[in-house]
This record gives sequence, structure tokens and C-alpha cells, in this order.
Amino acid sequence: MTSPDLRLLAPAVAVWVVAAVALHLPPPVVLTAAAAAVLAATALARRGSAAVVVGVLVCSAAGGLAAASRVHARTTGVVHDAAAARAAVTVDGVVLDDPRVLAPRPGGGALVVRDVVVVRLRVESLTTAGRAYRVRAPVLVLTSDRAWLRLLPSQPVRAEGLLRAAEPGGDVAAVLSPRGQVRSIGPPSRVQRVAATVRQGLRRAVARLPPAERGLLPGLVVGDVSALPPSLQDDFRTVGLTHLTAVSGTNCAIVLGAVLLLCGWLGVPLRARPAIALLALGGFVVLARPSPSVLRAAVMGTVALLALTTGRSRSTLPALSAAVIVLVLVSPDLAMTAGFALSVLATAGIVILAPGWRDLWSRRMPAGLAGALAIPAAAQVACGPVVVALSSQLGLLSVPANLLAVPVVAPATVLGLAAALIAPVSDTAATGLAWVAWLPTTWLVHVAEIGAKMPGAALPWRGGAAGAVLLVLATGAGAVVVRAPRVRRLCAAGTAGVLTAVAVLWLVAPSWPPPGWFLVACDVGQGDGLVLNAGPHAGVVIDTGPDPRAMDRCLRRLHVDRVPLVVLTHLHADHVEGLPGVLRGRRVGQIQLGPLDEPVVERARVTRWAAAAHVEIVDAVVGEERTAGVARWQVLAPDYAHRGTNSDPNNSSLVFRLTAAGGQTVLLTGDVEKEAQQALLDLGVPLRADVLKVPHHGSSHQLPEFLRAVRPSITLTSVGDGNPFGHPARSTLGELMREGARSYRTDRDGDIALIDAAGRLRAAASRGSGAVAASRLDSRLERIPGTILTARASSLSRLPVNWCEPAAGSTVGR
Repeated sequence: MTSPDLRLLAPAVAVWVVAAVALHLPPPVVLTAAAAAVLAATALARRGSAAVVVGVLVCSAAGGLAAASRVHARTTGVVHDAAAARAAVTVDGVVLDDPRVLAPRPGGGALVVRDVVVVRLRVESLTTAGRAYRVRAPVLVLTSDRAWLRLLPSQPVRAEGLLRAAEPGGDVAAVLSPRGQVRSIGPPSRVQRVAATVRQGLRRAVARLPPAERGLLPGLVVGDVSALPPSLQDDFRTVGLTHLTAVSGTNCAIVLGAVLLLCGWLGVPLRARPAIALLALGGFVVLARPSPSVLRAAVMGTVALLALTTGRSRSTLPALSAAVIVLVLVSPDLAMTAGFALSVLATAGIVILAPGWRDLWSRRMPAGLAGALAIPAAAQVACGPVVVALSSQLGLLSVPANLLAVPVVAPATVLGLAAALIAPVSDTAATGLAWVAWLPTTWLVHVAEIGAKMPGAALPWRGGAAGAVLLVLATGAGAVVVRAPRVRRLCAAGTAGVLTAVAVLWLVAPSWPPPGWFLVACDVGQGDGLVLNAGPHAGVVIDTGPDPRAMDRCLRRLHVDRVPLVVLTHLHADHVEGLPGVLRGRRVGQIQLGPLDEPVVERARVTRWAAAAHVEIVDAVVGEERTAGVARWQVLAPDYAHRGTNSDPNNSSLVFRLTAAGGQTVLLTGDVEKEAQQALLDLGVPLRADVLKVPHHGSSHQLPEFLRAVRPSITLTSVGDGNPFGHPARSTLGELMREGARSYRTDRDGDIALIDAAGRLRAAASRGSGAVAASRLDSRLERIPGTILTARASSLSRLPVNWCEPAAGSTVGR
């Protein structure tokens, strides 16, 4: 095997590193350094010094100049000055990429309660304070107006709003917050209109596929993940298949390979094939949108295909290095993007490592299998340090998952692309192709879902630069071990022993959920999300937390795919924003609400989600009783909406009294505060309970008299780790401890299950202290009563999905 040509490697690394650093330095400093580099290169060239050294200096200067010019354009001029003054402006610009929606996500204890539409706009005209200016600057638009979603790339628009400064080091000059309606002042280009028609045709073609495949296939073909379930995105990330859900070098290589193969079948002359393949790649880039990331993927895919088809790593490494130099000089911002780093490193692994590994492994296995193993292994080794630096976890299933995915990625992509191209002509034919593509696509879904559930799919690892260096050292040590036969055998024996021990521990460890569970408080962050056992694979959900993904993961851990009822105690975001995670991919019967339709924004969102899922919304009625599985519950309050209190939504929370089959009682209180707690005391409703779901995440807004009236033996506090609100309050915890209650918290214990063990109340947690482990052991020793309870619960599976059986004589809400 010939050694690779490394002459362009050092210049490529130099231009990349210098551009990344220069993006964070003042332009005068960078210009001075670039001038010094050019002078040094000139002097060395006159002396006949090594061309590589001269090339490094020249490329460093070029990378610095490109980055400095980009920084100068964004930090000076009219747009920058208007943003610094937070000026009201009117802008004319061109949409650069597809508008996208950022769904509300918890972060730092704060919640965004509206979808945010994000649009990249190239501003070409700006009017402020009565004066108009001709400019050319990228601006980021952040708005809640969904009318922006109808815009296409290349479409000229006019908008009014406030400019504000962008984050330092970002790739835009300012951020625009629009006021009023966006106006289209011209059509998008003909090419973009055709591309939009094809993309829309693909969406129509997959419309009747199951939800997971319906969201994944457009992602495989053109990087459209707008309909991909967040939980499936998490699974793909866990098993190292994220590159399949975005336009990557893999997509581009598949398109090129398919076109070249077709040319061979049709007998196209060899000289014409490269031109046809590049033309097809250009069309694919337009279809997937020619953003910097897609253009980067096209270049890397071409290089990777060249390496795999020719096997000439000596010639493909210079091609990769030249591609890096050109891409960074054209778009210096790529130097700071993780996607660019991962793409380059993956391609480098395929170019440098994969051919040698393929040849070596083919001595002991079929050549096809050796090649299929070598590609993901080489990419994983090359990308591993960056991945752990970003995610603080080490994926152990990336290579096997990619190996299982390899045979079906190309068929799914080609069939999906064919469906997209034929849809404008025949929806029927496109739908047929989409159903054919369903088979390989569902295989990918199962690989991701099953792999993500396996123990050790992703191990915690130190993040940042330290974690990256640690993984490099570990990989180097592994390479040394592989080369020493005696050490290799010793390590193999030790690894086999460790794996055997892990397998035994996994088999004997307590299962989750524990047998006999009747209620689980999910770890959903700073919010409430509870699940009541409603029979095999069924659960009643009481609040959904702030994050759809966290709520969906909890339900999946409980193996719940039928939800007869969702109860939203009140409409604050930390109790309702996880609703899409419940609705997605599950049969849901009804959504039950309390008496207060505030906040109005959240009520509108819940209504929209319910309508999209064809789920009925009903009102809770005080005194109403229902049963589900092994438990029954009664609505205690409120029969009116609180007004003029410290927090009307909190105090208007629905309050339930739950009774398990063994007679254990649980008081579910939503976020009621002092005013509502006093109202409950005044009503004289039965508050005594074995378990208290602590109101309002354990905040200080509690009445000691209320807590004493409940006198629980166990308390459940749904609270986010490190939340900025100080929940739970020390005063609340102190009062509960004085009552002798044992405290469980989702921030420390994870998911918390209440168990009916032959009439005895037990609690178990998915993580936590030794007391929690003891509770898990108790639950294992009570398997027979748990089996009896499960048998009783199975009768619910015969009920219609949209109904929880009302108790005799009860009043059922609308």
C-alpha cells in the first residue's frame, strides 16, 4: 500500500485553524499577522525553502484575510450601527434558506412558550430614521409569525422591525425582530420553485406512511426533518446515525453512485459520465437547498466516492485537503461549525484508514463485509473526539448500527428521490414508490429504536477538549494493544470477563417499571409529568412536563402506547408543552382540562395539537370519578377559576385523590398555592393521603396546615436539576420532614414509581440512593402480587381506547 500524499495536509490544517481563530480577533490584528506571514513566505520562497512551509504561510495568510474581511463586514457599517442602537428599520432582503421552527425547549430553567420561526435573510436595502441605504449583510430573523414559513429561498421580501446586535463571533450581522406582516416583493427563482414543487411532492407521497417513516424518509432524501419525531431524532443521535437525517456526504455519494451506475447500464460513454454525474449532483444540491452545509456535503461526498471507487488514498487525500482550503476561503464561518469538522474528519477517516483496514480485514472475512465494517469504523474513530467533546457521551453502538444501516440507506434514498421526482407527474406512482421505500426506512427506524434502548448504548464521557484528548489517548492505547499479540489476548480475555459480568448484572437487575407499579412520576425536568397504570401498554397521563422528548422517553420506558386520557391540571408551559410527545405515535382518547383557559397562548397550542391528532378536549367536573387499570380517582377541586391570587393558573390546578387497588391513597395537587390550599381546607374535602405529590414543585408557597392535613408517608416532588427558582424550598422540605415523610425527587431519583406490593406501599426510583435500591429490591421480592395486579389490569385492554371507565353513578365531563 502506497503512503498518502501529505503535501496539502498542512496548508489545509493551517487555513482551517487560522480562520477559526481570526473570527474571534480584531481585523487589524489579523491583517498585521497576515502581512507578516506573506513577507515570511516571500523570503523563504526566494531562498528555495520547502514548498510545504511556504504553502502553510500563504494559506494561513489567506485564511486570516478571509475571516478578517467577514468579521469587518459584520462589525461595521449601517446594519451594525442600527443593531447597536436597537433601531426601528425597514429592510428589503432575500431569503437564504428554508425557514424553520424552533419548538419551545426548557433551558436554564426558562421556557419559551411559543414556537420561534427562524429565517436567514440577506439584507440588500435598509431604511431607518427616514434615510435609505444600500447594504449587503446576513441577518437572522426571529419571529412567532408563521407566515414566514411560506417563503422560499431566493424570494425577495420586505419587513419592518427592530434590529439588535447578534452574538459575538456569530455568522450574521444582526438579529431582526419583525413587527407586522412580512411582504413578498417578488417571486423566488424558477429553480427554487421547481425544487419546492418536488419537495412538496415527496411530502404528499409519504403522507400515508406511519409517523416514524413519514418523518424519516424526507430526512434521508433531502434533509427535511420537519416531521421527524423528536424521540426518533434522539434515538438516531444515541446510536450514531444522525448523519442520515441531514444532507451529508453520504447522500451526495449515493446520488453520484446511482447516476454513474445508471450511466453504465445505459452505455453512456466514459468521458461523458463525470459531467452527467456532476450535473445530477448540482440538481440534488438545489433540491436539498444550496446552503453552506449542503455544498460542503456535496464536496465531501464527491471526495469520499472518489476514494471508495478508486482506492487511491494517495490522490484523494490531496483532493480532500484542497476541498478544505477552498471551502474555508469561500465561507470562513465553516471553520467554527461542528458539522464541517465532523464531515471533514469522517471523509478523512474513509480516505486514509478505510482502504487499509478493508484490505487487512478481508484476509479473515469476505471482502464485502470487510469494506462495510471498515467505512463506519474509520469514520467513528476519526469523528469520536469531536463527538465526545460536543455531547459528553461515548456511543458504543455507532459501528454496529451503521453496519446494519448500510445495506438499506442507498435503496431508501434512491427510492425516496425517485418518488420526489415522479410526484409532480403522478401522485399514485410516487405513493407506490414511497411504500416500497417504507421497507428499508422502517428497518432504519427499528435499528435506531432498539439500539437506543440497549444498555450502554451511550456511556457518559468527559466533554470539551479534555474529553477529546482523553479519547485520542485511549484510541492510541488501543492501537498499541492491537499490535501486540500477547497483550491483545490478555485484554480480550479481560474484556470478555467484563462483558459477561455486565450481562449477568443486567439480567438480574430490577426491571423498569417495577412489577406492581400503579403511578410513576417522570423525570421531565422543571415540570410535572405523571403516568397512571391503565393496563398492559396503557397509561393515563397527568400533566406532560415542559419537553416532548422527555415525556415521550418516560412513556417508552413504561412501554405505554395507548393513552385513554390526558389530564392537564393547568395550562402553564411546564405542565403542557410535553403534550406533543404524548400524542406522537400513540392512540390518545381524550384531553381533560380545568376551569381556567389561561394562559391563552398555551390554551391555543393545546387546542391546535389536539385538533391535529383528532383528540377530543373535555372539561373536568368536581366530584367526577373514574377508574383505570388498578386504580380509581376523584376530582376534588376546583369548581371555579381562581381570580386575583398570587398565580391564578397555579391556584386553578385540578386536584385529584387517587386510590390504588390495595387502598393506598395519593393526593395529586398540580401547582396549587396558599389560596387554593386554604380553599381546600375550608371545603373540608378528604386530604389525608399516604402519598403527596408536593404542590408547585415544592415552592415556598405552601400552607403548613395543608401539609399537616395530608400527613403523607411519602412525598413526590417533580423538580428540575439546578433550576433557578430554588425549588424545592427548604421551608417546605423541613415541614414535610417534621411530618415524618420520606422524600423522593425527580432531580435526584429520576423516574419514581409507586408500587402496590400485596397491599403494602413501596416506592422505587430509576436512580438514586441506597434507600432507593432497597425499595427496588423490595419490589422484586413482591413479584407474585405484582403479577396478580397485572392480571387485574389486563381487563382494561378490552375497553375502547378513548374511554376510562367511569365509576358507577359518577358524572362524566363534557
